[in-house]
Order: sequence, then structure tokens, then C-alpha cells
Amino acid sequence: MIVKILIAVLIFGLTVIIHELGHFLLAKANHITVTEFSIGFGPTIVKTEKGGTVYSLKLLPFGGACQMLGEDGEEEGEGTFNSKSVGARIAVVAAGPMFNLFLAFCAAVIVISYAGSAPARVTEVAEGSPEEAAGLMAGDVITEYEGKHISLGKELSYEMNLRGIPVDEITLEIKRDGEKKTITYQPVTTTKYMMGFNYDDSDRGLEITYVQQEMPMAESGILAGDILKSLDGTKIANMEEFQAYLQEHPLSTEPVTVGYEHSGIEKEAVITPVESTYASVGFGYQLREKQPPLGVLKYSFLEVKYWVKTVIESVGMLLTGQYSVNDLSGPVGVVDTIGTVYDDVKSQGALVTFMTMLNMVILLSSNLGVMNLLPLPALDGGRLVFLVIEAIRRKPVKRDVEGMIHFAGLVLLMVLMVYVMIHDVQRIL
Repeated sequence: MIVKILIAVLIFGLTVIIHELGHFLLAKANHITVTEFSIGFGPTIVKTEKGGTVYSLKLLPFGGACQMLGEDGEEEGEGTFNSKSVGARIAVVAAGPMFNLFLAFCAAVIVISYAGSAPARVTEVAEGSPEEAAGLMAGDVITEYEGKHISLGKELSYEMNLRGIPVDEITLEIKRDGEKKTITYQPVTTTKYMMGFNYDDSDRGLEITYVQQEMPMAESGILAGDILKSLDGTKIANMEEFQAYLQEHPLSTEPVTVGYEHSGIEKEAVITPVESTYASVGFGYQLREKQPPLGVLKYSFLEVKYWVKTVIESVGMLLTGQYSVNDLSGPVGVVDTIGTVYDDVKSQGALVTFMTMLNMVILLSSNLGVMNLLPLPALDGGRLVFLVIEAIRRKPVKRDVEGMIHFAGLVLLMVLMVYVMIHDVQRIL
């Protein structure tokens, strides 16, 4: 238990330290006085001062800070943040997220050098399948799926799992012997009645984890994060009871009264399932293959690009209600997840465990880099918005106005972090 917590804290701490180190190095390079460089937050355990900068280690190993002279004030004297050119300040603010993306790239280089990475290379095609009839062959590399460019096997998995598989016609672009070819075919389909949501057991009950847009559940106003309480008056407490109910009462064209809890308030919605047809694919594809040195660099870049795209799309789904705030994880949840992954792989040996932990670094550092670039107050992205406005206007937004906006954003961010932390603790317990 202690070992997995230490490893998880070290991985989380590494991504934060690299982020703050980016700010620190660019601040020093631009002759900005850094008043304190800290690891963690809360009460200071130990500190030292060198060159006008206090270096401190704080009690709670989540987070860190690079505090610069005049960063949040009107001061514009020598060595202050605001005394430097807007270009220099943009570089300092952007350096944190960029260092995170660079850390993810470096970790990807190590992992891919060892384990490999691959395009979506077809390994097998089911005999008698529509894919075989359309001409798909083992060894083909899928480069496009339904108009979406595919660089990695995991991108193809992501597209099929998230967006589903078209039931009428699938269009693939493949590369075979250096030549590109388009394959179009009608897949094998299955038809059943659906309401349009995913679910999982949670500490609060059967939680709705995903709501499919333009399906009856979404149209009823039920959101991801709501708790399913009953179906047609029958109480539902967990996944087992839900599945047992559906076995006895298969969904049909008959309306279903769904009892659910939203933000602590119990509600009901009458939902009429719709007939949905789902498709399946009749081919397998490879996710990993060894790469030459230049291939390692290429696929390391593509690996980071994949996670950046995934994080951005996840934020979009959060804003549209496909995901809820309850799907977020804070530092506590991240550490718990890393610890769980460590427990799952440690029996496979030190090398596999190390590579798996590096994969967590790629995921976490990419997330931290992208999330900090979101144009929200108190985040690096929010600061960059004001700096870009200053560059366009050739004069800064009033410092007190910017300060108030960032302060309000920080308060909201802290409230969100406390909520997420409480939810993480409840889920773990």
C-alpha cells in the first residue's frame, strides 16, 4: 500500500514539478525575479534561499508554484513580471504547459523504444465477412475511418468506441504496398431497443456515466452523473439489479418510467425506447509493433497528439453534458488510479511496471498541459488570453480588472477541486 502511494505521488509530483520548472526557467531566462519556487502546497516543511529565490518543500505533495515578482500586481520595476515585453511574458506563461507536453513526448520515446507503437495494421479479416468481400486484407494499414484520419491503432479504437460504427455503410481508406485505396462496405448489424446511456456502480448507486446525444435518455433531460433509482416503480440499486430487471422486462416500444436522482433531488422521466441498430466489424488490427529510431520519434509525437486531441474532445463532451463533473478526477483520484494500475501490473515484472508507469506519465502530463492551456481565469490559458489582448491592443487590460477576474476564477476552481476531491474520497472509500 505504502509503495503504490509513494509511486503515485512521485508520478503526480513529477508532472507538476516539470510544469513549474518551465515557468521558472523561462522567468530566469528573461531576468524576472522568482521570489519562491515550491513543490507541494500547505505548510512549509523545509526551505532554503539562493540568488533571491526561496526554494521550499511543502507538506501536501499535490501541486507547486513558481511565484514571480509583480506577477499579480502593478509593479513594473526592474526584475518584475510586468516590466518585461508581452512576448517574454507569453513565453513564461506558456512554458509550463509546453514543458508538460515535452515530458509526455520524452516518456513516449522511452515507452515506444521498448514496446513499439503502430498504425492500425490489419492482422486478420473474418472469413466470409463483408470486409473480406470488400477486399480488406491482413497487412493493410487503415489510414482513415469515416473521414477521420487515423495515425495509430488506438485512434481507430477511440473512434469506433466513442462515435460508434455506422450501420448503413463503412468507408475505410487503407494503404497497401505504398498505395492508398478506399474500401466501402455494409457491415453486419444487430437490432435492439435502447434508451441511449452507459452506466456503472458507484458509491451513490447506479450512476449514469454517459448519455448518448439524440437518444431518448438525452432528450428527457437526464445527464451523465445522475443516479438511476427505479424503472417502472421497481427500485434499482446496482448494476446487477438493473440487468436482472431488463432480463425479465426487455425493452420495447412501451414507455418506461425512469426514477433518477439529479443533484440530490429525486425526479421521474417517461422514456420511450427506440429501436437501434448496431454494427460490428469483422477484422482485427495491431496496436503495437517495433519501430526504427525515426519511427520512434514519429510515433512519440503522434502519441502525444492523440492524448491532446482526446483531452480536448473530453472537455467538449463535459460542456455538452455527455460527461459530468462526477467523471472528473482530482489529485486524490489520480493518485488512486495510478496506484490501482501499479497493483494490476506489478506481478508482471519491474520492466513492464516501469513502462506502464511511464504510460501514466504520458497520460497525466498531456492532460495537465492541455487543461492548463484552457482559456479560463486563473489557469495559464486565461493569463495568455489577457496577454494576447495586450499584444493586439498594444496596452494591457487594467491590472486590477485582470486580477479580480483571475481571483474569481481561482475561487471557482478551488470550489470545483474541493468537490472533486470529496467525490474522489467517497468513491475510493
